[in-house]
Amino acid sequence: MGNITPECIEKDLRYLQLLSRSFPTIADASTEIINLEAILNLPKGTEHFLTDIHGEYEAFQHVLKNGSGAVKRKVNEIFGNTLRENEKKELCTLIYYPEEKLQLVKAKETELDDWYLITLNQLVKVCQNVSSKYTRSKVRKALPHEFSYIIQELLHESSVDPNKHAYINVIISTIISTKRADAFIVAMCNLIQRLTIDSLHIVGDIYDRGPGAHIIMDTLCDYHNFDIQWGNHDILWMGAASGNDACMANVIRLSMRYGNLATLEDGYGINLLPLATFAMETYADDPCAAFAPKTNYADANYSEKTLRLISQMHKAITIIQFKLEAAIIDRRPDFDMANRKLLHQIDWQRGVLVCEGKEYPLRDTNFPTVDPADPYRLSDEEQEIVDKIHASFVNSEKLKKHMRCLFTYGGMYLVCNSNLLYHASVPLDADGGFKHVRIAGKEYWGKHLLEKTDQLIRAAYFDEDDVEKRRFAQDYVWYMWCGPDAPSFDKDKMATFERYFLTDKEAQKETKGYYYALRNEAEVCDRILQEFGVTPGPHAHIINGHVPVKTLKGEKPIKAGGKLLVIDGGFSKAYQPETGIAGYTLVYHSHGLQLVQHEPFQSRQKAIEEGQDIKSTTFLVEFNSQRMMVKDTDKGVELRAQIKDLEKLLVAYRTGFIKERQ
Repeated sequence: MGNITPECIEKDLRYLQLLSRSFPTIADASTEIINLEAILNLPKGTEHFLTDIHGEYEAFQHVLKNGSGAVKRKVNEIFGNTLRENEKKELCTLIYYPEEKLQLVKAKETELDDWYLITLNQLVKVCQNVSSKYTRSKVRKALPHEFSYIIQELLHESSVDPNKHAYINVIISTIISTKRADAFIVAMCNLIQRLTIDSLHIVGDIYDRGPGAHIIMDTLCDYHNFDIQWGNHDILWMGAASGNDACMANVIRLSMRYGNLATLEDGYGINLLPLATFAMETYADDPCAAFAPKTNYADANYSEKTLRLISQMHKAITIIQFKLEAAIIDRRPDFDMANRKLLHQIDWQRGVLVCEGKEYPLRDTNFPTVDPADPYRLSDEEQEIVDKIHASFVNSEKLKKHMRCLFTYGGMYLVCNSNLLYHASVPLDADGGFKHVRIAGKEYWGKHLLEKTDQLIRAAYFDEDDVEKRRFAQDYVWYMWCGPDAPSFDKDKMATFERYFLTDKEAQKETKGYYYALRNEAEVCDRILQEFGVTPGPHAHIINGHVPVKTLKGEKPIKAGGKLLVIDGGFSKAYQPETGIAGYTLVYHSHGLQLVQHEPFQSRQKAIEEGQDIKSTTFLVEFNSQRMMVKDTDKGVELRAQIKDLEKLLVAYRTGFIKERQ
């Protein structure tokens, strides 16, 4: 504090007077400095990175519960050979699913009080271990109110001390005798789960394909510490919630494509009945073969009749989507996407698409709602369906809640502890320079491009003052889904029409932007890190999702000598035949950085009944010879700044600039 001069105090006097309200005495300020200095010397909390979850809520929730295998590792460390493998597996399952596991135990356990006694002691040991890197204050804030005092006593007293041994045993025995053991076990297990992961990073694509994006969002909205870097599928839903009809049509089309109606109907109450009625009548005699839902997602309980109806609805919404997208392309010529309007290039008599001097036979020529003279005009019935769907989306209270969560905790990118997180890309030119992208007459690139698109996505949802600006922003959100220069997409086209209607594989090809090849080069990664204010070094990384890592073909998730990590390994079942695995998670704790490769998750039921955990393989990406402490993190920088301010306050008290308040 010797370098704090009276001039410094005078300069910051107004702020210090405000700070004195929270710390009104020298003793208060000194105590807080001592507390913050102590926190700086605790091990850093565990960060957990997931991406491309795509509605796979059971696997997502299980990975959160087991901390990507961290809970199992803790149990093995603590109990080693003192417990059999089956006993350790049973304990892990209890920690993951306490309510369900308790029911199974009580149905078969004959000496329940003994089981409670043993189990409670085991849980206390695990909880003591996972809480050891946090302050008592932080642990206390995480405790359930009902058992807060009891858990604190158990966590901070050692049963090895003979003076405390009887004390602890009486606490546990009384929990059992008062019939509170079940509730206490549930509280302890939930606390272990919470303390295993200090912060959660979702690097995009919560939505689409799988059946439970709304369940994932429910979990996240109640999670203790998380952030989201928006993926193109999330942005598509944000566009739909903002009122963009083309985004709504895409959302519904994808739900039909993967036989997933749960998120739309059960999750958000979107009324699909008008679309179903229209599709049944319009495509009554159409086999809709190209629109059959993907079998690995279609619910096994769907009857043949229901699957046929989904196929008809799928085709109906796809044609509506093409028309709605054409309207955006026409009113936004600066998007330069006229090549994605294809309906007017169909030779209706011969059943071929004539595009760029080539002819492609159509695999489906039944277009009853398309007028060859005006192919992009919605029929009266289609317009009525669009209006009803629009009302359903913008009036869904659950969707509004989840969107608020996405906006509050999300963004296009995040810099955290020398890691740069974004879902897809930072568009690049062929030489590795940042691509200049024109938006509303002005050019943006690199960091400023991601910040501008972030601002537009928010304006599309929130801006109520300028109608024209909001309309442009809503259209640009659709561009973020499929536009060639969109950092959340970055491909030359989204070949939706070609995949449905053409058999030519070359026509279906989507060419990735230069970023996806150049990110393998360390020099390019360093340039991107510097652009976002991250100093390149051994502990600086770019973390991506978006493009599945094809492990089956020998592709590696670690690129550019460890500077970039792609952690989309196939959470989505649709990708698993390509990737050969069921996802990656990244774990960054005080000892280093670990990449965890997961096998497919069987089911929640099997995890509970048979103790089937996700089989995971851990790869060491980076090891710290010295344990990383809070002082080495971004949080440490914040705490040091707070300490500096408190030291100024102490000087202000002691030199009479500010008076203590008793």
